[in-house]
Amino acid sequence: MNRLERFLRTDPDDPGCDETRRLMHVYVEELLDGGDPDQRFPGIAAHLRDCHPCVDELDGLAAAVR
Repeated sequence: MNRLERFLRTDPDDPGCDETRRLMHVYVEELLDGGDPDQRFPGIAAHLRDCHPCVDELDGLAAAVR
């Protein structure tokens, strides 16, 4: 599979940007508490692998909470 095909393909577990943003604060809390948010929220983890704008939001929220 080439890069374009990977980009266009959506992980079936990916809940999308809206659901990721809705739960992002819980994901960040789990991350900063030393937990494994990828295990607790596998769909959000799948989304974050492919959505750079949501990763930027996650990084900003984590920095603000720290």
